Amino acid sequence: MTQRKIIPIAPATDPASDELSKCAEAEPYVLMVLGDSMLPEFEEGEIIIIEPEGLARDGAFVIALHNDELIFRQLAIEERRWYLRPLNPGYPTLEIPGPAAIRGVITQKTRPGRRRATKSYL
Repeated sequence: MTQRKIIPIAPATDPASDELSKCAEAEPYVLMVLGDSMLPEFEEGEIIIIEPEGLARDGAFVIALHNDELIFRQLAIEERRWYLRPLNPGYPTLEIPGPAAIRGVITQKTRPGRRRATKSYL
């Protein structure tokens, strides 16, 4: 009989020091899109690949720290001010202090179970 490996799941505490941040320092990681703030480009349930050392430039899709919470948005840089913009107009644009808040750049998305439903963002 094969023994199953149990992987514990714990709620995030401090996003700046949780396991995601430790992983983000070293290598790309994946997250699942939740909610509709990034529609129509990103649908709920899609998997996004994040490059922690990717180039965060105007228009890039990023994971950033805002009010002690990781958030997925499109980066907008205007007159030396940095913003996180949702694609869905029903959500507010948020200001961040600058590049230190960026935790990674989305490089690819895919829909689980669909090999041809992959798109790159480079």
